[in-house]
Order: sequence, then C-alpha cells, then structure tokens
Amino acid sequence: MKSFRRELWFEVPQRRAFINITDDVQRCLDESGIQEGLALVNAMHITASVFINDDERGLHQDFERWLEQLAPHEPVGHYRHNIGEDNADGHLKRQIMGREVVVAITDGQLDFGPWEQIFYGEFDGGRRKRVLVKMIGE
Repeated sequence: MKSFRRELWFEVPQRRAFINITDDVQRCLDESGIQEGLALVNAMHITASVFINDDERGLHQDFERWLEQLAPHEPVGHYRHNIGEDNADGHLKRQIMGREVVVAITDGQLDFGPWEQIFYGEFDGGRRKRVLVKMIGE
C-alpha cells in the first residue's frame, strides 16, 4: 500500500472566502501514483474548513449569508472567546462547514458525484494556513 502526504498553503487577505481546491487535490493524486484508495483532505486550522459542494457563485453567496446569520462576526463582544481576539465566529463557522472530506480514488481520479468539488473555506483570513492532503491506496 502506498501513502502520500502534501500540505497546501493559503493566505487569504479578506476575512472569509471559499476556494475551489479540487485541481490542487487532483494534482496531488497524480503525483502520488495511487490508482485505487482514499484521499483525506482536512483543514489544519480551527477557523478554516474543507467541504464538498457545487462550484456555483449563488450558492457560495447563500453560504456567506447563512453562516453570518448563524454566527455573526459582530458584535464581537457577544462571544466569550473574543478576549483579545475577534474570531469566535470563525470557530463556529468551521464547526458548521466541517473539518475534512474523504474522497474515493478510482482509476487514478477523485471519484465524485455530479457537480461535486472540494473547497477550502476561510473564516478568519489574513494569515497563512494549511490544508493536509493524505492519500492511501495502491
């Protein structure tokens, strides 16, 4: 069995963003040489997320609005975590959107359903963060 590990790094200047990382993960798969197995992709920071969904701008705007309704950034004093920080909402948004995804690898390709793509969600931008890509298989 083969094992492959790579880190993808992001530095998003704005507070929130959704970045399609499907091609980055496929490049990792190509480099790994794995044909059949599993790919784990997870955010290594507590205010970032990795999730699977459609790459459609309106949907991403809906995510933004929905997340802000569930865990608004302001007033920052509303959160107990925000002593010297202002990112409590980012922790909550990450909890909602998830930490990682696992994708099957079939014939050297990420085995998705229709319209599925992998996204990095940033909820407290302005600093460098990483995503772990770990693949195992034959």
